[in-house]
Parts: sequence; C-alpha cells; structure tokens
Amino acid sequence: MRPGIGAFSAAAAAMIMAGCGGPSGTTGSNTPAPTPTAAPNVQAKPETVAGQSMTILVDTRGMTLYRWSTDTGANKGKINCVGGCATVWPPFVLTGGATSPVPGPGVTGTLTTLANPEGKGTQVLYNGWPLYFYAKDQAPGDTTGQGVGGKWFVVPPDQAPNA
Repeated sequence: MRPGIGAFSAAAAAMIMAGCGGPSGTTGSNTPAPTPTAAPNVQAKPETVAGQSMTILVDTRGMTLYRWSTDTGANKGKINCVGGCATVWPPFVLTGGATSPVPGPGVTGTLTTLANPEGKGTQVLYNGWPLYFYAKDQAPGDTTGQGVGGKWFVVPPDQAPNA
C-alpha cells in the first residue's frame, strides 16, 4: 500500500458522512420544531349594533361578548352575574383545554381571567370587565343584548378599562 492513501480514504469517508446529514433520521439541524400558535379565542369583528356598524368583540364562533355595567366600582374585580343572571347572561369561559385567553387581530386591550364563582370554569375579562354571552343571541353576529336594562353592552376593542 502506498503511503497517504489510508489517510485520504479516512478523510473522504468523513466528508461523505458529513454530507449525508449524519445518522439516519436526523436533518443535521439543531433548530427545534416551531411551537404551534394558539388560535385566538377573542376576536374583533365588524357587526351592526342598534342599527350602527361598529367593531365588537366576539368568541371563536362569532358570538357577541357583553359587559355588565354593574361589574364596576365596589363590584370590580369579581364576577357578579351569578344564579339566574348567569342563566340569561352565561359567562365567557375558556374551553378546549385553553389555559389563557388569546387575542386575535384588532383586540388591543388586556385579557385576563378569574375563576367563575359557580365553578363554571375560568372566566375571561377584557380590560378588567368580565365577559358574558346573551342567551337570546342565537347566531353569530346577533347583538340583541345591547342596552338590555340599560346595563348590558357589547364590548368594542377600545373599551375603557374597568374603573
């Protein structure tokens, strides 16, 4: 055997292995797989409210979200619509294993949560306002709860923080 051929063969084999990306089943990259992005569960959507076009908050199904003006002042920071109230105005709670609310495009306020006092799950708040549905809204885009009793209102993305 001539001198230097063994060294050449070893170097060539190393380059071939490096070009193949390493052992089978690997890509040769140490980049981790991307983490899936959670789908938004609060979205901003244009709807007709009391005859006027406005952008409001809805859930993933397009159902309108409401705030109750009673949830302020001494009642701030807790969920006050319980019992019969919560039958007509069901709480907006996280579903599908979600652990936190995820804003969609146009949702510019702060999303937080509180434990629902009736054990209905983790209720979502927007700028400090607990969010609710209206039982009489039957389809996406319905806004029939607007102004009910002078205390229930749709929630626009620019809703002022609960004071």
